[in-house]
Amino acid sequence: MIQHLKHGLAALLLAVAAPGLCRAADLKVGLVVPLSGPFATTGQQMMNGVKLYMQLHGDTVAGRRIVPIVKDDTGVNPTITKREAQTLLINDGAEILAGFGLTPGAFATAPLAQQTQTPMIVMNAATSSITTKSDFIVRTSVALPQAAAPMATWAWENKLKKVYVSVADYGPGHDAAASFKKAFTALGGEIAGELHTPLTSPDFAPFLQKIKDARPDAIFTFIPNGDQSIGFTKAYKERDLAGAGIRLLATGDITTEDMLDAIGDNGLGIITSYYYSEAHASPENRAFVAAYRKAYPGVRPNMVAVAGYDGMHLIYEALKKTGGNAKGPAMMEAIRGMRWTSPRGPVEIDPATRDIVQNMYIRKVERVDGVLQNVEFHTYEAVKDPEKRS
Repeated sequence: MIQHLKHGLAALLLAVAAPGLCRAADLKVGLVVPLSGPFATTGQQMMNGVKLYMQLHGDTVAGRRIVPIVKDDTGVNPTITKREAQTLLINDGAEILAGFGLTPGAFATAPLAQQTQTPMIVMNAATSSITTKSDFIVRTSVALPQAAAPMATWAWENKLKKVYVSVADYGPGHDAAASFKKAFTALGGEIAGELHTPLTSPDFAPFLQKIKDARPDAIFTFIPNGDQSIGFTKAYKERDLAGAGIRLLATGDITTEDMLDAIGDNGLGIITSYYYSEAHASPENRAFVAAYRKAYPGVRPNMVAVAGYDGMHLIYEALKKTGGNAKGPAMMEAIRGMRWTSPRGPVEIDPATRDIVQNMYIRKVERVDGVLQNVEFHTYEAVKDPEKRS
């Protein structure tokens, strides 16, 4: 009798537990992003892209309910980035890490991803070598050499023979400078000089005066997207480098759509190389921009929003392939070689480097129907990170 009772109780407990057993556990995605400080706009755009993708595609994929957990690392201190990533992994149970606005924070977190075999989706940080720091890192934004080398090619093809290089003094800036110089000098171009500007609160006026005195044909610059765009373009205008015949060439960080209105007419005529423009003419981008404007009235999407959006697309599509398994080895196997049509255009994850392969567009800031836009006029297709070519 007792034995029958035990069997009956066991059967009852199993019946009660069965519905729960059939439901996969929540999948926590830990997002480490700068939501305060000088790079807050980067984090805000990234989160806008992440949330928009989930709004349009639902919060469940392959039987897993995606639960974003967001931590603000302020962007300026890699120790904070690493600490927040540890908290996400240990205390919050995150199975995937994502975000990473700046390179130092991505570098600091990479050993955690490697040790725990956790997928780490980099949605902005742009130093070339980031993806070499862990076997479980994949990037959906850009490696700066992808933008810098095509800009050098365009400059040479358009009779700009002598260029002064000015970049922010940290990893992506160093990458941009090295790649531009390598490509430009290989074509026969001359580097008139090189300056590295502070990452925080720089006064650009004396730097630009020094460049003006060197009398190059153009400046090539990289600065992180955000308030520095206003300061650099204002100093360029006030020192009248354009009047001296010195053109301004840059990666697209200097004229991101969320900053263009604040930059104003100081941005007109700037030539940039980058992977996304709000004005990109494709059905996918028109749909993305319309959905973004509806979700975030009064805010313009920039490239970081698209990188966040595509980062979530990559996570969802990988989980479909793995059947909901978010372990690092399974996710990386699913991600390598993945292709899709993004709002930016066709993209692919390089199976060898886990970096994104994408078009680079040469753009010029113009007014279109009264709105400042990065107007694309030339395309370099399927650009890989030139620093990782075999």
